[in-house]
Amino acid sequence: MQTTFPTVTVLDLPFVKTTAAALLPVLQQRISDRQNTFVVTANPEIAMYAHEHADYRDLLLSADFITPDGVGILDGAKILKQPLPERITGFDTLQALLAWGSDHHRSAYFLGAKPAVIAQLKPILARDYPGLVIAGIRDGYFQDAAPIVADIEAQQPDMVFAALGFPKQEQFIHQHRHVTKGLWMGVGGSFDVLAGAVVRAPKFWQDHHLEWFYRTVKEPKRLKRIAVIPHYLHLVRQQAKRQQ
Repeated sequence: MQTTFPTVTVLDLPFVKTTAAALLPVLQQRISDRQNTFVVTANPEIAMYAHEHADYRDLLLSADFITPDGVGILDGAKILKQPLPERITGFDTLQALLAWGSDHHRSAYFLGAKPAVIAQLKPILARDYPGLVIAGIRDGYFQDAAPIVADIEAQQPDMVFAALGFPKQEQFIHQHRHVTKGLWMGVGGSFDVLAGAVVRAPKFWQDHHLEWFYRTVKEPKRLKRIAVIPHYLHLVRQQAKRQQ
């Protein structure tokens, strides 16, 4: 099975040029082979933060796969005349891995989100993914990472999902991924969606690349985050000019 994919570099980040359907079996095989794997799901906001913070960018470059989680990344690839086939979102990848993990009795560790969200999430995981072994589930409001890292090392889960928001989740993974031979992935606000605390955009909005608009209408505080898009696209156009 192919385990490497061609990449398209947008603002110094190499995004995998593949589909979710092609990536998933590669991740599953690596988990089955006990191969340590770091997956970054990057949107334009993460790309911009990495562009402005070299230490964070270098950390992301240590990942095994960087997926285009956001229509803005697809727009950037088009500007560079190196189109990517589709968005590969962290939430969809998480759901697919949980379903597979349930079917094959794999174990997963969940770290992040608010205590109330974690309380909601526990029964939902048990109901929707009955075959999944919950190696651990903790909220993201901790002062000392050491006991959590020790627990992850002791449990040796097949998958670790960190919903700590960027850059914290990638920093945590980069610092501690060596303690298991499993898959590590930052999943942002995905626990909130899984738990039903945040409602994802209906499929129509997703299919028409308008999920960002739907979420902004529902959560006006996201306007500040959307504001990075014009600057991001300007920088990508500058990259395209340099490459001509």
